[in-house]
Amino acid sequence: MNLTLNIWRQKGKIGKFVKYQAKDVSEHMSFLEMLDVLNQELILKGEEPVHFDHDCREGICGTCGMVINGLPHGPLKGTTVCQLHMRHFKDGQEIWIEPWRSRGFPILKDLMTDKSALDRIIQSGGFITVRTGQAAKAEAIPVPKSDAELSMDAAECIGCGACVASCPNGSAMLFVAAKITHLGFLPQGQPERMQRAINMITKAEEEGFGFCSNYAECEAVCPKNISISTIARANRDFIRASFGYGAGKGGKAL
Repeated sequence: MNLTLNIWRQKGKIGKFVKYQAKDVSEHMSFLEMLDVLNQELILKGEEPVHFDHDCREGICGTCGMVINGLPHGPLKGTTVCQLHMRHFKDGQEIWIEPWRSRGFPILKDLMTDKSALDRIIQSGGFITVRTGQAAKAEAIPVPKSDAELSMDAAECIGCGACVASCPNGSAMLFVAAKITHLGFLPQGQPERMQRAINMITKAEEEGFGFCSNYAECEAVCPKNISISTIARANRDFIRASFGYGAGKGGKAL
C-alpha cells in the first residue's frame, strides 16, 4: 500500500508537520517498522531520520508512544504503537503522526518526549517495609484471589503516557492511580499506603500534570485497559490520608 505521512518534526522549541510518501508498505509491517523503512530512505537521501522512542517492540516496556490521527497509540484499542500493524490502515490513506503533547512531557526531538516525570512520581512513592533476604513461601502471606487479581490488573500499567496524551487536562492520574492501587490491594503495601498516595499525587501536580475531571479518555486509550476505578480508589486513599485516617483493620480498604 502507498501512504501519505504527515510527521511532526521538531528541533528546539519550534516544530512543524512535514509530508512524506511511504510506498509499497507491507500490511504485515508494524507501525514502527514502517517508520524504520522511511528512515532508511531518508538516510540514503542524506536527510535526517525521524526520531522516535522504541525499545522492546513487544508492548511491554512503554517506551514507544505517538499520537496517530488524533489517537494515542493509533486506532486499535488495547495496543501500543509497536503492536499496531499496517493492515489496520488503507491504501492511499493520509496519516498524521505527532508526539505526546503535555506540559509534563517536554518534546526532545520530533516524536521523542521526556517522560522522566513518571519515573520521579514512582520514586516519590517510596518503598515497602517488607523483610528482604531469603524468599518467603508463596503462601506465607495469604492474599484473597479477588484482591490479587485487582492488584495485577493495576500492575499491568507500563507507564507509556497515553493517558496523559489523551486527557484534555493533561492529567497523569490513571498512571498514578495504577501505581498506588497495585500495592494498595496487597498486605505488603499497607504500612506506607496512605503516605504513598499523598506523595505520588502531590508529585504529579508538582511535575505539571493536570487534574482528573473524569473524562475517561485515559481508560479508552490505555494499551493495558486499566480501569478508571483505580482513580477513585487512589483519590479515596488521598482524602483519607489527608485527614489522618489509616488503611483500616487488616489492611483492607475502607
